[in-house]
Amino acid sequence: MDADAIIIGAGACGLMCAVQAGYLGKKVILLEKNDQPGAKILISGGGRCNYTNIFAGDEQFISANKHFVKSAFTQWTVADTISFFETYGIYGKEKTLGQLFPDGKNAKDVVAVFTSLCADFGQRLICGAQVMDIIVDEGSFTVKYEIGGKTKTLKAPKLVMASGGLPIPKMGATDFALRFARGLGLNIVETAPALVPLTITGKDEDWYARLSGNSVFCRVSNDRIAFEENILFTHWGLSGPAILQISSYWKRGEVFNIDLLPGQQMGSLIEAERKQNGKTLLSTLFNRHFTRKFTDALAKFLPVEKQVAVLTKAELENIEQIIHEFKVKPAGDKGYDKAEVMRGGVDTAELSSKTLECRRIPGLFFGGECLDVTGWLGGYNFQWAWASGFVIAQNL
Repeated sequence: MDADAIIIGAGACGLMCAVQAGYLGKKVILLEKNDQPGAKILISGGGRCNYTNIFAGDEQFISANKHFVKSAFTQWTVADTISFFETYGIYGKEKTLGQLFPDGKNAKDVVAVFTSLCADFGQRLICGAQVMDIIVDEGSFTVKYEIGGKTKTLKAPKLVMASGGLPIPKMGATDFALRFARGLGLNIVETAPALVPLTITGKDEDWYARLSGNSVFCRVSNDRIAFEENILFTHWGLSGPAILQISSYWKRGEVFNIDLLPGQQMGSLIEAERKQNGKTLLSTLFNRHFTRKFTDALAKFLPVEKQVAVLTKAELENIEQIIHEFKVKPAGDKGYDKAEVMRGGVDTAELSSKTLECRRIPGLFFGGECLDVTGWLGGYNFQWAWASGFVIAQNL
């Protein structure tokens, strides 16, 4: 045997697994397709790396089994993540909604923590390694990979699949983990892009495009969930944090609502303005809450140049509905090229939630994004990656 375990993928999960295995005196070999480890870590948060969220718990994750992540998050908590990085000089600074970023440091420093520790523990990191085949025997796993035009072979009693999901193909993302699992007869929960911008086509396409660049703080909701954050109009449709969040809960053909003025009632604002100055134009009132460009765009749906005193009951009802229940029916999404993560993946029913080991194939583990575990925007998916890497290492 060449090592105690072979880890496929040196992303967040694979790197944490290698380091935690090192603490336990276990030797692993990481095979990374890219020419450097931590590719998605390096681009996360615009290179700043939102490495966890202080509010992370099982309720912010989507999975066919909503309870699956509980065991991992008990074994490796947010406090553990914070403590781990602080030990190596990375201190968190909260930005918004619990998002922690390295204070005065960046994503490169996060990756450097892992590469330095891997070197200290003598863990082998092989980059530029394209895995060609994995042979599963009783009691061992043989991995054939290509590097520099040569085919090489490694053998170990344990195998960790941490090769990620489908988003951002230009960063080397592939369906390798899914194909491997499917080839072993494991069930795959249907996959789709998640945390992804949504596209608008048809009669309203130009309306959205003309607002490109405008950002509005909103409450975006459907019958399952709601998020209050900014939305961003783009030349293809909608993006911004609130849209990325709702996209994970959206399916093609569905409609969701946008409350353009959360926490306030436009009807009450109009009524108050009528008492103070009935000659005020609706556009003037809107301009106190929206950009002038956005107010002008609302003219397509609302009588913005009418005085508030003369608005009819029907017009008032329409204003309330447009402002607080603006209906959006996206045509689709921007796909894996622009998605932050993947929804779906290897069915969690195939694994032990306590160890992340495959029930049917002892010694085989799955962690990180290739599993049917999808977190919210804002450091949640990193917390899952660290936790799953830790859990697997304890059981190698």
